[in-house]
Amino acid sequence: MNITVSGKNGMAVTDGLRDAVIKNVSKLSKYFTEDTEVRTVLSVQKNNHIAEITIPFKGIIFRAEEVSDDMYVSIDRVVDKIEKQILKHKAKLKNRFGSNESIRFEIPPAYEEAKGEEEEGSFEIVKTKRFPIKPMSPEEAILQMNLLGHNFFVFTNADTDTINVVYKRKDGKYGLIEPLE
Repeated sequence: MNITVSGKNGMAVTDGLRDAVIKNVSKLSKYFTEDTEVRTVLSVQKNNHIAEITIPFKGIIFRAEEVSDDMYVSIDRVVDKIEKQILKHKAKLKNRFGSNESIRFEIPPAYEEAKGEEEEGSFEIVKTKRFPIKPMSPEEAILQMNLLGHNFFVFTNADTDTINVVYKRKDGKYGLIEPLE
């Protein structure tokens, strides 16, 4: 694995921290190929020591973050968290989804009207994320969303070649948003 360790917000990565990251992350090598890229970012905010790991692998992104009052503890915990995601993913791949039912959701015309009535400048975008979108089934997108711990996931639907969104509903089930054609 190619492990990159960097600091964020002026955090200097010492040799001891770099060695701790490499030693702990190397435990995950049994799950990945040699050329797998692993990005680790360490940062400190107030008294919180934050360790983040991102591993893009064959269209799936494993990502975890841990916060504690000790960076070495954060590193240990974030590696454990990533390993749990990997094992959960492997189990789900074995079991797959029991049914291929997808909830289809069309955006009502009233939504567009309501959107235009909002005040200009009332929303502030504080973070922008960019990521590759790979074609996949809605079921694969739900799996990816759950692995990331998110409430929604944007993807290209492999069947329709359109951008779709899957999301977790309040009732624990899943929804699918598709564009009107």
